[in-house]
Amino acid sequence: MPQARRKTPFSGKAKKQQIQNKKQNKTLLLSSSANTENYDVLAVNYQPNRAQGRGESNRYALKFYRESDAEVKIKKEEALKEIIPVSLKQMEIDPTDFFPSELSFPKRPPWDFDMTPAQLDAQEQRYFREYVSGIQSSPLWKEMSYFELNLETWRQLWRVLEMCDVLLLIVDVRFAGMMFPPSLYEFIVKEEKKDMILVLNKIDLVPPVVVAAWKRFLTAAYPGLRVVYFTSCPGYNLVGASADKAGLLVRRRKGRQRMCAEGATQILEACKDIVQGAVDLSSWEKKIKEETDLEFEEDETEVGESIVQKADTSFFRHERFKGGVLTLGCVGQPNVGKSSLMNAIMGKKVVSVSRTPGHTKHFQTIFLTPQIRLCDCPGLVFPSKVPRSIQILMGSYPIAQLREPYTTIRYLAERLELPRLLRIDHPENDDSWSPRDVCDGWAKKRGYLTAKAARLDTYRAANALLRMALDGKICLWLPPPGFTDDREKLESCEEMKYIKWVQALSGDIVAESSADSETEKQSDGEEESESESGEETTRIANKFAALANE
Repeated sequence: MPQARRKTPFSGKAKKQQIQNKKQNKTLLLSSSANTENYDVLAVNYQPNRAQGRGESNRYALKFYRESDAEVKIKKEEALKEIIPVSLKQMEIDPTDFFPSELSFPKRPPWDFDMTPAQLDAQEQRYFREYVSGIQSSPLWKEMSYFELNLETWRQLWRVLEMCDVLLLIVDVRFAGMMFPPSLYEFIVKEEKKDMILVLNKIDLVPPVVVAAWKRFLTAAYPGLRVVYFTSCPGYNLVGASADKAGLLVRRRKGRQRMCAEGATQILEACKDIVQGAVDLSSWEKKIKEETDLEFEEDETEVGESIVQKADTSFFRHERFKGGVLTLGCVGQPNVGKSSLMNAIMGKKVVSVSRTPGHTKHFQTIFLTPQIRLCDCPGLVFPSKVPRSIQILMGSYPIAQLREPYTTIRYLAERLELPRLLRIDHPENDDSWSPRDVCDGWAKKRGYLTAKAARLDTYRAANALLRMALDGKICLWLPPPGFTDDREKLESCEEMKYIKWVQALSGDIVAESSADSETEKQSDGEEESESESGEETTRIANKFAALANE
């Protein structure tokens, strides 16, 4: 008989922590004042607590409200209705539409050095309960989407905001307006009197004119905000053809990569403008020049040591450029590329990267040079009115946790010609398409069948399409207000050459539409192998005819 596993000692301290976690979870089982049904809380990326001694493994698990069975049933019925296309003008978005002024994020309550850690912990617990209850009782409650309900994750943000001299807010340029909370800008720039740099990441996925439009809009709307561009996939780190005939991305990263010097230089110049000589940044500049032409193998590099902490109730009084060190805080929603940005700036892999939202569970402190310190905050979702469909496409909510993916497929299909991009036939030879028809068509083309009845596996096809959209293979981007009217002016603006420089492009960004047949086969046959191997898809050739022809 095999010997039973030895029991793990369970201390009184661990039992106390378990009770505290149960109490915290109970506070999140809230009932709406406008609706009598209860809203369950779903813990994302929940891990069995196998190891004791380093704290609760699920302390930083993302938590969202779970949809009711009635809501899921209604949405599944809606998936059978026809898709009505949306024009490019209707796709323009303004951040203030999704982040109203009366909706802010939770801030650390006032404290002083006379308070004990236990007193501060109790105060923060009470504050957060009141904050969530206040939002729930507000008129905005019915319109709000998923946001972070884990106090421990917000504590990580508070810690980073206190430590940093300059805040780097990283957003995915495809959905920049829905990832930029104005309340964070108000808190950092106006209340804390600190500087803020907005990093438009993944600019390899959109046309340069869209990047220029977002910079012009954001700098005009938010005085003092510095906007820079970044991509961890510049042209010299890519290999293969750009896209197939329909416009789907088929390119991949090279095995040996170079430091993303163009994007790092943009951030360096912004920091120089901020510090005004108070911190010696020459070592950073020298590092960029030295590593510009050096290649590194990403798989062979070591992951830096992470700082894992328990409930962070420590005291910290900020001192600007303390000890001649510039501290950069990196904040953003899940899957915007914070860890990839830090790796690209360092020129090697120092932070673990994953497609799963919430992969970074705690803030990590890494020294870029002896004078530059980076603090990576866990990705968290700010309270907003962003539609849930967009949150799924942004990567704020894990696709694997979806109970009903067809609403997001509809949102995608209304803005892109999915049947043309996917080159699929209607499963019933009809002229009109519904989200279920798109998923059935893709399941038929890919051979996705259920195990028992061998029917088309619509749900699997829907998840596959959403992952393609998240990776950029199906590339949807949303422009700022006025983009359609000012597009011609933006095409000839001076900013375009800097954007193409950061993208490391030579020649025209839009690839030729006549890709060879071998590329087509690669697009059709290698999609699943890409997701299994874990390789990130890269820059799309942005044949955005589905939008440009509106």
